Amino acid sequence: MSDTLTRLAQVIESRKPANGGDPDKSYVARLFFKGDDAILKKIGEEATETVMAAKDARVGGDKSKVLYECADLWFHSMVMLAQFDLTPQDVLQELARREGISGIEEKASRADKA
Repeated sequence: MSDTLTRLAQVIESRKPANGGDPDKSYVARLFFKGDDAILKKIGEEATETVMAAKDARVGGDKSKVLYECADLWFHSMVMLAQFDLTPQDVLQELARREGISGIEEKASRADKA
């Protein structure tokens, strides 16, 4: 995992209320304080903004907006992971597990478990 993701995950973890995060001083602590709904709502907003930036970039817009919005989406996804006691490393391990497996095959295996 990149050093940047590792450092960011550590900062996010330190902002949890149980670790002394102060919602009056930290945006991330405020998200944790508000709970799942606030975090998930923010991910939905950022996902929509990322999609819209990508659509705009396809029709001659600014590709840097796609990068900016995707960074916001990743950041808020990392907050969600921390909320559920997961890490970016857990995501990387899941991606490694899927490496070499057809996307169609992987999706079908999830349907079998449902």
